[in-house]
Amino acid sequence: MSAPANRPAAPPPEAPAATPGRRARDNEKPLAEDIRLLGRILGDVIREQEGVAAFELVERIRKLSVAFRRDADQDADRALKTLLKSLSGDQAVSVIRAFTYFSHLANLAEDRHHIRRRVIHERAGDTHEGSIEVALARLRWAGISPRAIATSLAHSYVSPVLTAHPTEVQRKSILDAERGIARLLAERDEVKARALPKDALAPRELAANEAQIRARVLQLWQTRLLRFTKLTVADEIENALSYYEATFLREIPKLYAGLERELGRESVASFLRMGMWIGGDRDGNPHVGADTLDYALRRQSEVALRHYLTEVHWLGAELSHSAMLVDVTPAMRRLADSSPDVNEHRMDEPYRRALAAMYARLAATLKLFTGGEAARHALAPQNPYPAAADFLADLCTIRDSLLADHGEAIVAQRLHPLIRAVEVFGFHLATMDLRQSSDQHEAVVAELLATARIEAHYGKLQEQARRDLLVKLLCDARPLRVVGAAYSDHAQRELAIFETARRLRAQYGREAIRHYIISHTESVSDLLEVLLLQKEVGLMRGTLDDAGVADLIVVPLFETIEDLRNAAPIMREFYALPGVVALVQRSHSGGYGEQDIMLGYSDSNKDGGIFTSNWELYRAEIALVELFDSLPPAHRIRLRMFHGRGGTVGRGGGPSYQAILAQPPGTVRGQIRLTEQGEVIGSKYANPEIGRRNLETLVAATLEATLLQPTKPAPPAFLEAAEALSRASMKAYRALVYEAPGFTEYFQGATPIREIAELNIGSRPASRKSSQRIEDLRAIPWSFSWGQCRLTLPGWYGFGSAVHAFLHENAAQPRKEALALLQKMYRQWPFFRALLSNIDMVLAKSDLALASRYAELVADTRLRKRIFAAIEAEWQRTVEALQLITGERQRLAGNPALQRSIRHRFPYIDPLHHLQVELVRRWREGKADERVQRGIHISINGIAAGLRNTG
Repeated sequence: MSAPANRPAAPPPEAPAATPGRRARDNEKPLAEDIRLLGRILGDVIREQEGVAAFELVERIRKLSVAFRRDADQDADRALKTLLKSLSGDQAVSVIRAFTYFSHLANLAEDRHHIRRRVIHERAGDTHEGSIEVALARLRWAGISPRAIATSLAHSYVSPVLTAHPTEVQRKSILDAERGIARLLAERDEVKARALPKDALAPRELAANEAQIRARVLQLWQTRLLRFTKLTVADEIENALSYYEATFLREIPKLYAGLERELGRESVASFLRMGMWIGGDRDGNPHVGADTLDYALRRQSEVALRHYLTEVHWLGAELSHSAMLVDVTPAMRRLADSSPDVNEHRMDEPYRRALAAMYARLAATLKLFTGGEAARHALAPQNPYPAAADFLADLCTIRDSLLADHGEAIVAQRLHPLIRAVEVFGFHLATMDLRQSSDQHEAVVAELLATARIEAHYGKLQEQARRDLLVKLLCDARPLRVVGAAYSDHAQRELAIFETARRLRAQYGREAIRHYIISHTESVSDLLEVLLLQKEVGLMRGTLDDAGVADLIVVPLFETIEDLRNAAPIMREFYALPGVVALVQRSHSGGYGEQDIMLGYSDSNKDGGIFTSNWELYRAEIALVELFDSLPPAHRIRLRMFHGRGGTVGRGGGPSYQAILAQPPGTVRGQIRLTEQGEVIGSKYANPEIGRRNLETLVAATLEATLLQPTKPAPPAFLEAAEALSRASMKAYRALVYEAPGFTEYFQGATPIREIAELNIGSRPASRKSSQRIEDLRAIPWSFSWGQCRLTLPGWYGFGSAVHAFLHENAAQPRKEALALLQKMYRQWPFFRALLSNIDMVLAKSDLALASRYAELVADTRLRKRIFAAIEAEWQRTVEALQLITGERQRLAGNPALQRSIRHRFPYIDPLHHLQVELVRRWREGKADERVQRGIHISINGIAAGLRNTG
């Protein structure tokens, strides 16, 4: 991790990328210094805790690994293999922990450098694409006024949705320690920035800062990376809530303040909302039920209320205004006079009296909603707030009074951010989505109908018969459940979710739960079944044919290639049913209906490969927009796309800004939801400032996509070419993944999928069924496994073959003309450019040399050589295709930040791969040592942390 004591640490070795120029090296100097500092401290901790021999072993492995990567040194390769095989279990775990923690520390240095460079650019007036400043400047240049922008935002809905999944690897204890180190790195920059020449205090402050970093690194080294028990849903909830406490509650109000400042104080409505799945997503997760939904909302409410209590306490300390010196509004006077605070020391302090009462009301609300106790009590908890709107009204009374007496400066500091937080987070913190698979709803409806003697064999009915029956029942005011009848545990659990949702909405507000997502939506009856279940518990009131209102938006999730192709036809038939349009319009305020439609990136990719997945998503979106635009004006429904993006490109990942701007024309219109998952949540939101920047990027892209409409309808030639590429890509992909003999065996052997399935990193099983079929494996561990072995296959496979076929097997077009068309598509079509940019990024993170080491784990030599040769050939074809189309011979030519990241980080991830392969070999050979298994699992953590977007 560092040079031995008494000798300066060597700078991190460079990966085989282009050598940066002098200016780039100067820009990277602070990053190299931070990495060197953290590496030296970690090395010192290892030497102190594990001994000199352990430290020297780590260094030897690092040097051999670097030689293998940088120089393709075969002697180093042989020496590394020999050394790794000789390690004891304890030695292997120690080395893996060292490189894993270095991956974590390097991420912190990189995040700090990203912030540092952003500040430098902004001070120089060089704002970055994707920032709100650039977006608003572009809007101004287009002649769009601040008022028009504010009006657009008032009708917008932008929502990142945090989800859990089977490959989440971070423990909250680790996250908290790393946040501490990140803060210390920021403080270190502040000391350097203000230090003057011959400043005697700066060296002392930097030494004290380093001592604190050393303490935190020691804490990390002595903190267990892995969980001894399977991660529970409650653990996942707590992990997610830590991001609200660290980032969202404070940074989102700052984002709004910056937006209003840029718009010249034009008031901006609260259009950016947070969403959550954790506790409400029970698709394939038997551990999620009514109890976890209740727990999730209760804990979310507690986090929000405790934040408000803290802010109200500090407001009380700050608003010491005396009525003898300032005027207050009549409303403010009434609020103060209604306070039970009779402390004689505060009788002339109306704001403090009011805030004391508000704190007591919040404390009572906390007790009522969560059972928790407030930390401070000037007054006994009393008179809880019925809703967040009542608390907000009191805050606005204080604000209006202060503004009436020229108190703008005071309002801006704490009160205005608190008001914005209450507007955004309410008493519920984040909107909880409910999700379940369509077949589970079908089973419940079938049981209800059979017990009520309405239909004994619902599951055997044809689709049209199902629709007719469900519509008839939705027009009948009577419930289906029979009093005293015995229902299965499954039916009772599912109905309990709906009943709990109704109760929680009444308690925390309608924004607490808004959406019900139906996985595997394959027919109109899948949507009607959820409406019927809402009606059964009172979430739908009235009937389909008589003033019915449904509380939850029924959200179809179209996942596979076939599902995506059927998306528009299914929605067309749904809205053609009598009463459906009116029901949707009545169910939402504002005189219009709302329809969310979720698009699944993961399963469509696993089904058809990267290009076909993206193309079918694109086609589905266009078809859906055309459908909703074709509705008569009186029946207009607002369409909102919900993008089920994961961390990897193979699961819809990649830069959000480019992804939003590359959406088909008319698909954004101020409305977008997208999932944030796994390591990407930590990468984007663990650091508060980077978290705010990522949220700003979503806002900037949504504004540009909505008001500038940068994407135009693609020419027919582009669409025809994409269709041809998609057919060839899917053919090549499925020929390997689903048709090549022995591929499943190769996948099970050459990736750590089996070990991932055993790791306590998620509450959800890795596979939907107890089989090893690719079809049954969840898309998340599928992509995660390919990332671990550095093939990243879901993010590029099939594209090379598609381009080769397009150029060489296209009878209608000569090769030169075909290539010119692809190059034109890359230059002019955002969809195609963004897709190729993502493939380029994935290829840059792949490594065939490391992947070949994993391939050696496949016992069947012939199978290994055959499959790996096919993968290697397609990798080469894809690299060549990108070079032909983009003109760039080097990966990441247009992304110097990621290029820098790879250059600094990857040499330190490589040893984890080599060690993982060795320990997986031992484990599979039956050397069932607990230390071997622990080493494998820690290496999975370290590689995931190093790659950053592997889930």
